[in-house]
Amino acid sequence: MLEIWQLDKELWFPSPNLALKEPNGLLAFGGDLSAKRLLLAYQNGIFPWFNEGEPPLWWSPAPRMVLYPNTIKISRSLNKRLKRNEFQCSFDTCFSEVIKQCSSLRQATTGTWITPEMQHAYNQLHQQGHAHSVEIWQNEQLVGGLYGLALGGIFFGESMFSTVSDASKVALVKLSLHLQEKGFSLIDCQVYTQHLASLGAQEISRELFLSTLAEATSADIHF
Repeated sequence: MLEIWQLDKELWFPSPNLALKEPNGLLAFGGDLSAKRLLLAYQNGIFPWFNEGEPPLWWSPAPRMVLYPNTIKISRSLNKRLKRNEFQCSFDTCFSEVIKQCSSLRQATTGTWITPEMQHAYNQLHQQGHAHSVEIWQNEQLVGGLYGLALGGIFFGESMFSTVSDASKVALVKLSLHLQEKGFSLIDCQVYTQHLASLGAQEISRELFLSTLAEATSADIHF
């Protein structure tokens, strides 16, 4: 019999291999969004995704969408924009604003899981040195970016935003180049989207993802 595990105050997670097939990857509910619990979740290939007013829902989908930093696809048109140096890139200069923009833009379109509680939790992880942001600027204005967590040699991408064409793509390109330089092996993109696939992301099995995760998170690599 399939079941969804209920978390309590104890810091634990069931095996991600016990996640449901439908809805794909749903594993558990409850618990909290403390920094310790979030780090434990990511270390086990699990992430939170839920709507405001719901208890935290924890997921580990199969297959898993990932991007190997050295396989990112840069279209001809995007390459031209990069060569024109229209955009400037920075890292970790305004994390809270990036996550706020990600939340606001999604709220205005399809709704957002980046609730105030989630924003607070990831801001705490940023202050502890685990969560990071990429910022894209144009004419000194923040026009795009993304945020996520870095643990060992893996970057867990959470969300991205863009207020001008291609700004979020530039953020992902800049992140990939940065991670290549630092020796990261993988960007976790969580679930399939056509947009991510067009940039070179691919689906891999949960087994391959978890084995890569175990090796990558133990690597002595820093963002």
